[in-house]
Amino acid sequence: MEILSVEDDDSLAFVIMKTLELAGFSATRARDGCEGLKLALEESRFNLVVLDVMLPDMSGFEVCQRLREAGSNIPVIFLTAADSVGDKVRGLVIGGDDYLTKPFSGEELTARIRAKLRRSEKAPEAHVLAYRDIVVDDDSHTVTKDGLVVDLSPTEYRLLHFLITNVGKVLSRWQILDHVWDYGYEGDPTIVESYVSQLRKKIDTSPPSIIRTVRSIGYRIERP
Repeated sequence: MEILSVEDDDSLAFVIMKTLELAGFSATRARDGCEGLKLALEESRFNLVVLDVMLPDMSGFEVCQRLREAGSNIPVIFLTAADSVGDKVRGLVIGGDDYLTKPFSGEELTARIRAKLRRSEKAPEAHVLAYRDIVVDDDSHTVTKDGLVVDLSPTEYRLLHFLITNVGKVLSRWQILDHVWDYGYEGDPTIVESYVSQLRKKIDTSPPSIIRTVRSIGYRIERP
């Protein structure tokens, strides 16, 4: 597996590269956002990007956003010294897949990487989920509402897919975190509320409401 590390700090980059190599990955380093973006877009060999948020030329958030705008679905794990929920939400909303706060252990980094790669390696059966006027097409990885394409981030797509797959069931915030983020999440579960809010703005645009809040428990997609 090929991992691209975008990191300007030489000392931290050395630790990351050695950690990845000892874990059995092939690692390439980019020293700034421009170089990282170019490598990620032009070379299809990379399976995942470990992306520092604080870079000298452009932020990791901007790099990730440009990747998604270019149509790249390569998994992105952010590295940052900031531990605020707001920063985490921002990184995930623009298309990031995970968020690791400095300082971190090499074991945690490799565990997060392996979790994301397991998801990428899975080849789900091609099928279409339909709910009312919403169609989730796994073949094209698109969502339409009343025939119009809805622009969702990768995480929003997984959230909607998980909810519709479990129509009628009450899903707790922790169930959603474990499934959508694909690891034992230990951060603030209110990040789910932020994503549900964003999703509602895109798909819950006309009554009756699709996503219902079950107080003190979680969320449910109502049966048609």
